[in-house]
Amino acid sequence: MQTTKDDRNEEQKRTHYLAVVAKDKCMSGWGGAGGGASRCAWAISPEQDAHALLEWVRARSDMRFVNLVDLRAYRCPRGTAHFHVYVAGPTHPAFSGR
Repeated sequence: MQTTKDDRNEEQKRTHYLAVVAKDKCMSGWGGAGGGASRCAWAISPEQDAHALLEWVRARSDMRFVNLVDLRAYRCPRGTAHFHVYVAGPTHPAFSGR
C-alpha cells in the first residue's frame, strides 16, 4: 500500500502539474517507506525552468531514476511505498541565480 503526501494546495494542484520525480535511495526501505521504495517529486508550473530543476535533482547523490513527468497522468511504479510531492517555488535552490 502506498502513502502519498502532497504539499500542493488546491490551486497549485491545477497550476503546478509538471514535476521532477526520483527514487530516494536513502529513504527507501524503512520508516514511511518500509517494505518499498520512497519516491519524491518537486512540482512546478509550466512557466518555471524544468531543465534547471531536473539538473538540480540529478546532481543529488541520493536520487535515482530522475524524470520529468506530468503529475496529472503520473502513477508511481509498482513497489512504491511512499510518495511525497513538494512545491518548488521561485526561491527553490534550483532556480537561484536565474
